[in-house]
Amino acid sequence: MNYSLQMRNARLGLVNLEQPNMTPIVIDFLSGKTAYRRKYGHAGGEAISKAVGIKKGHRPNIVDATAGWGRDAFVLATMGCRVHMIERSDVIAKLLEDGVRLAEQDEKIGALVKDKLSLSCGESQQELLRTPFEPEVIYLDPMFPHKEKSALVKKEMRILQEVVGQDEDADELLTLALTIAANRVVVKRPAYAKFLAGIKPQTSIKTKKYRFDIYLTPHP
Repeated sequence: MNYSLQMRNARLGLVNLEQPNMTPIVIDFLSGKTAYRRKYGHAGGEAISKAVGIKKGHRPNIVDATAGWGRDAFVLATMGCRVHMIERSDVIAKLLEDGVRLAEQDEKIGALVKDKLSLSCGESQQELLRTPFEPEVIYLDPMFPHKEKSALVKKEMRILQEVVGQDEDADELLTLALTIAANRVVVKRPAYAKFLAGIKPQTSIKTKKYRFDIYLTPHP
């Protein structure tokens, strides 16, 4: 792997060893698009909040089993859901820990982040069997299958693929999640992609670029 974790200016960053002058990648939930989504997503009725079943007076417990950069998990936590992130890459998990640490120090949302957001590092199929709470919702956002001849994958997604690898077990992960989630499994897919594992969901919520496939799992 051509990447290394380094501390710079009290932040943990991912550095490309072949491009040492490249700005390190850090996870910062307090600025940029993630901060915008936190502040204005409620008013816009974010598709993801509808997909996981957020309603007035109800905030489901959620396990994000493919955390990645953690942005969706963070936004859901700041909406009031208890969210546990699972990340299989120890490198990305360390970046997530640093991002959560910084968010916990924020005067406005620090207490909320401490109460609502947690993380474990390991293979999702094992970690799903020992989550800190019974998940009403399991959220899956596996690596997207990209179209042939498509534009170069965005820098952050490309780096994530290089560090983490492909989600070759995504089909099996969905099958397991369907046996564990008390209410539903939500799978984020590109608008053009086929259903994960070929399993048709009960319903989907579509945006311009993405689709949230919803599998209801009422267990007796």
